[in-house]
Amino acid sequence: MEASRKAPATAGEETLDPDDWTDLRALSHRIVDDAIDYISGVRDRRVWQDMPEAVRASFDGALPQAPTPTGEVYDEVAGNILGYPMGNIHPRFWAWYMGSSNFTGALGDFVAAVQGSNLGGGNHAAALMDQQVVNWFKEMLGFPTSASGTLVSGGSVANIIGLTVARNVKAGIDVRELGVAAIERPLRYYGSDQMHSCHRKAMETLGLGNQALRPIPTDAELRIDLAALRRAIAEDRAAGLKPACVIATAGTVNTGAIDDLQALATLAAEEDLWLHVDGCIGALIAIAPENRFRVAGIEKANSVALDPHKWLHAPFEAGCVLIQDATAHRKTFAVTPEYLVATTRGLAAAPWLYDYGLQTTRGFRALKIWMSLKEHGIAKFGRLIDQNIDQGRYLSGLIEAEPALELVAPTSINIVCFRYRCEGKHGEDLKALNMEIMLRLQDEGTAVLSDTTVHGEHCLRVAINNHRTKRQDLKLLVDEIVRLGREIVWANAAA
Repeated sequence: MEASRKAPATAGEETLDPDDWTDLRALSHRIVDDAIDYISGVRDRRVWQDMPEAVRASFDGALPQAPTPTGEVYDEVAGNILGYPMGNIHPRFWAWYMGSSNFTGALGDFVAAVQGSNLGGGNHAAALMDQQVVNWFKEMLGFPTSASGTLVSGGSVANIIGLTVARNVKAGIDVRELGVAAIERPLRYYGSDQMHSCHRKAMETLGLGNQALRPIPTDAELRIDLAALRRAIAEDRAAGLKPACVIATAGTVNTGAIDDLQALATLAAEEDLWLHVDGCIGALIAIAPENRFRVAGIEKANSVALDPHKWLHAPFEAGCVLIQDATAHRKTFAVTPEYLVATTRGLAAAPWLYDYGLQTTRGFRALKIWMSLKEHGIAKFGRLIDQNIDQGRYLSGLIEAEPALELVAPTSINIVCFRYRCEGKHGEDLKALNMEIMLRLQDEGTAVLSDTTVHGEHCLRVAINNHRTKRQDLKLLVDEIVRLGREIVWANAAA
């Protein structure tokens, strides 16, 4: 049937489909052409730019009551959205650890939306692909085929799911039936003082409270101090608490430090603790030929959180959690209401994927990951991870060779913490100088980086999680920071 054929009109009935698809087909081709131009020309644009007041004011528009032609709707998107992005697909965006997307993944998102399946479960192709992608992640990290897993929105939810299973397994009671108030001895979770803030949110969400999460000091490499961890576990047991879980970090947000996963796996087994690995930054180093040694032992974890929208560059959102004990995973979340009972054949003759997480309605996240992996192969993604880590070392070398700059923390993988230094400036004055450099880089559209504090020292932070970044971009960054630093210092001296 020709797509342009008009559907028969029925009095009183409406649809969101057009009466004639011809104009929409033409607009769709235009949108794809614009999208290719947008991606292919990304290097020629500013990394970030602030919105003019007219654009900002457009988002205060009233609720639309009457229809607008689709072409005009897209024109508004093109004018007010495409030109003012966060900037993370640009090769000189290094502010936060996000990933830089890829065009095939974006097409996958489009096709998934057109296909329209709900991934709560059921007997259909999208659900099988969802499970296939989870199985691929098991293979990447060395988990057994018997392990469980689910795709989620991102690392925060993936971590919450893993820590929820840990709570239910270690509580000693039926938490789902009796609640956390019935736990006889308060549970204790442990992680380094560099762990992500989502773990605090997890403790609050799980009803355990922030006191259940005990931060452990880190060593000179900013990894969890194993001796301090053992002391903390012994102290808590002596105080009548129940040590339950160690949260290892495979790539801290501040510096990219990776805890000793082999040693933590041994410690967790000896102490009868659940080992959860927050691998949202670094778990996928397991597929990188030159650097996979850095995450050796991750396959021994009881659960791992990872983020395909970071080093697999899937469009947002795409997270994953893997659980070694599939039975414990399902028992933590499974509910069977009368309207979702399995059948022996038909649409309901398949596992319900919502039994493994918090969402009953789940988007078709797997397709964008599947398409990108099929297009490029896992080996290329591994090489890109090695490339980013090598770029981190290259930038560190440039900083060490430049007298006006200094490293503030050791570079473990691809996150570099450093600052502009100026004789006579310390503390808040030095922080203000570096903040101004960072903001001018943004204002000029040259590069976007962030700032942080590592063991009390303020610094600039470059996280190279971008398949478009080249060494020339990093050289430009150093040159521009030195130029701006000198200009600001000279201007202040002349004022």
